[in-house]
Amino acid sequence: MEAYYQLSVTETLERLHSSDSGLSAQAAQAAQKRFGKNILQEKKQRTRLSILLSQFMDIMILILVVAAIVSFFVGETTDALVILAIIIGNAWIGYSQEYNAEESIRMLQKMAAQQALAIRDNNPVRIEAQELTPGDIILLEAGDIVPADARLIEVSALKTDEASLTGESHSIEKTADQLQEPNLTPGDQLNMVFKGTIVNAGSAKAAVTAIGMDTELGKIAGMMETGLQKTPLQKRLAAFSKQLAVVVIIICALVFGFGLWRGEPPFQMFLTALSLAVAALPEALPAVITIALARGASRMVKQKALVRKLPAVETLGSVTYICSDKTGTLTQNIMTVEKIEAASGKESLLYNAMILNNEVRFSQDHKLIGDSTETALVEYALANGGSKEEADKTLPLAGKLPFDSVRMRMSTLHEHGNQWILFSKGAPGKIAETLSAKYQEQIPQWLKKNQEWAAEGLRVLFFAYKTFDSQPPDINEAIETDLDFLGMAAMIDPPREEAIEAIKQCKTAGIKTVMITGDQPLTAQAVAKRLHITDDGSPLAKTGAELEKLDQEAFNNEIKNISVYARVSPAQKLAIVKGLQTNGEFVAMTGDGVNDAPSLKQADIGVAMGITGTDVSKEAADMILLDDNFATIVRAVSEGRRIYDNIKKFILYVLSCNLSEILTIFIAPLLGFAMPLLPIHILWINLVTDGLPGLALVAEPAEKNVMRRPPSPPKESLFAGGLALKILFTGGIITIGALAVQCWAVQQGYDTRIQQTMVFTTLCFVQLGNALSVRSAYQSLFSSQLFANKGMWGAIVLTLALQLLIVYTPLLQPVFKTASLTREMMTVILLVTLGCVLCIEMVKRFSRRK
Repeated sequence: MEAYYQLSVTETLERLHSSDSGLSAQAAQAAQKRFGKNILQEKKQRTRLSILLSQFMDIMILILVVAAIVSFFVGETTDALVILAIIIGNAWIGYSQEYNAEESIRMLQKMAAQQALAIRDNNPVRIEAQELTPGDIILLEAGDIVPADARLIEVSALKTDEASLTGESHSIEKTADQLQEPNLTPGDQLNMVFKGTIVNAGSAKAAVTAIGMDTELGKIAGMMETGLQKTPLQKRLAAFSKQLAVVVIIICALVFGFGLWRGEPPFQMFLTALSLAVAALPEALPAVITIALARGASRMVKQKALVRKLPAVETLGSVTYICSDKTGTLTQNIMTVEKIEAASGKESLLYNAMILNNEVRFSQDHKLIGDSTETALVEYALANGGSKEEADKTLPLAGKLPFDSVRMRMSTLHEHGNQWILFSKGAPGKIAETLSAKYQEQIPQWLKKNQEWAAEGLRVLFFAYKTFDSQPPDINEAIETDLDFLGMAAMIDPPREEAIEAIKQCKTAGIKTVMITGDQPLTAQAVAKRLHITDDGSPLAKTGAELEKLDQEAFNNEIKNISVYARVSPAQKLAIVKGLQTNGEFVAMTGDGVNDAPSLKQADIGVAMGITGTDVSKEAADMILLDDNFATIVRAVSEGRRIYDNIKKFILYVLSCNLSEILTIFIAPLLGFAMPLLPIHILWINLVTDGLPGLALVAEPAEKNVMRRPPSPPKESLFAGGLALKILFTGGIITIGALAVQCWAVQQGYDTRIQQTMVFTTLCFVQLGNALSVRSAYQSLFSSQLFANKGMWGAIVLTLALQLLIVYTPLLQPVFKTASLTREMMTVILLVTLGCVLCIEMVKRFSRRK
């Protein structure tokens, strides 16, 4: 792509085969055939059918589908229908979540200007913006949305708002002059305007250099064509499902083969193997996880965090890096005067200059409209005793000399009693040039103070004035000489106070905060220090130009140590996120502008601002902060960790029971006992006994140390931290209890149906006790938190009632293949349950000490 900002106006027009009088109708038509329409291409959308089918691609779901088909073939219709209901319900929830998640490109198209004022055949004509083509000459004025990327030819006090594209928090003063520096980011190309940005002030004539997908906005749209990122939980569950599938197949093959070797009927052994397969599968797991995430999303909304994509709820718990845009995210996106120094005895006059020397207008509801720097000056003066009405009355405007990029100052002339006074404000060096010779000794001191303030990331302006006994005949640059120094003011887009505390909490939680901005390096470094992202010993901010020089390997190594990036383009933001992911980090990206959208989409979790955020950034994000508060992210991270902890608790809970079912079915025949469980019993335990307390388990309050420990490594197995051993020990304890009950029933001479009902009820009761035990990995079941989760007790009471219902109701006994139990049988079951729960607690205490 041609670097038009490095070309002169004449060279630009030559390259574009255009002229100051614009393209002819024929030339425009030919160019349109060559370059196409000035529109953003919409990527091919996924069809409803493809989204629906993708819900059935998970290994766990495929295993359940196979189990349902086999159940139908062997006549276990009830089991099959229940499994199919789970599959369909889970698929529908996933389909609903994904269907509306791909609308970022449409939002970008809405941002495009609908019409443009172009010069064709030397006549200004208003045309559809999509009809523009490279070489067209366009006219811009305040309030316009720039319709295409263009090289400025003529400017008159032009300022543009590029915050959504580059991250700059103040208006950019434009020039038509040729720039010599190579490899400038869009934010530094001061003689260019960009599609989708807004003209704040002034007017201009420009030559269109790029349209549609070739514009900076178009490049961002192209970068958003990234694949869907899998969350840590999705990756872990995918690995778990594959491992489980292998285990199920091996167990089924072993049991079937062992049965045939013993001379058992093949069909009976096939049913037994099927029972084991059903026992091994945690049928409730997909539904429980989906409901856990939905509940977490609901809680997050109450804390001002709106989750657009359910997996994002848990993803936050694994985040190791938060890459945040500066403007509007870590800062308030409001320029604020922070320091001021007036010449001796001239404070009141300085306030009048701040109120009058600008292009600021007041709306009907008394809000300030105009350049953010100028509105900051006016607000400060008004807040410190200045009065707009009084200033206009005592110092009425007589003339104005607008700001331009050469003089880098603005002057206004006012009547002042019988005299006239000129106020000038602008860049410190440029104002210093206009001061009277009597200030020669003081100017170095003022410029030194300017450097000190600038080193703090402040934007400094100098003010000067001059009185005239008679009104100057002309208001031009010639009268801006021999001025008196009036004072200086320094501004900054200040950090959010709550962001400082949030970043401190992130450090405690083992999360690194990185600031990525399109702003100047000095400003970025100063704001980062105020936010405590960096300290005196931290590396300096890296600029986009410096990153551009690095090869991929050097780039990936460099970003390990950098906390502040400045003057970076949207493509570089995206590269930083990808580089961190390559380094094994799990990345959250926050932002509010169009420039943030590609990196929001690429990040493992994208977080957009709900108030100041553009529609594009919101559509690209996984989560939206409704209060634009960085601190809300910390609360969301805590919620994410809580959900992940609770899902691990559910997995411990459900797999320990499933393991006990497998071991009981496998060992009982070896001991000469009848088949202890039937498929319908296993399905009931897996869905009701596991499901109801499981739903209550995922609502368990967060552990006390949830934000005082590092995040779970993204590649960490679900069974890390001793979970596998806990499952083995707990499953073993429950198995011993179930076999002990069956052994007692055999000794008492009870028939197979009674034995099966006793084993079935024992597994149900012990599992309910296990549900109370796994509520905390750190505290005893009998701690003060025993009744903290009222939902758990409700689930336990309901599960007990349902279990007793299917055991003692004659109408349900044939369906669930149960028989009524005597008081003696129930006493044995309750004693075994108590013993098993105490043993499980001892295992937890031992593992905690270890």
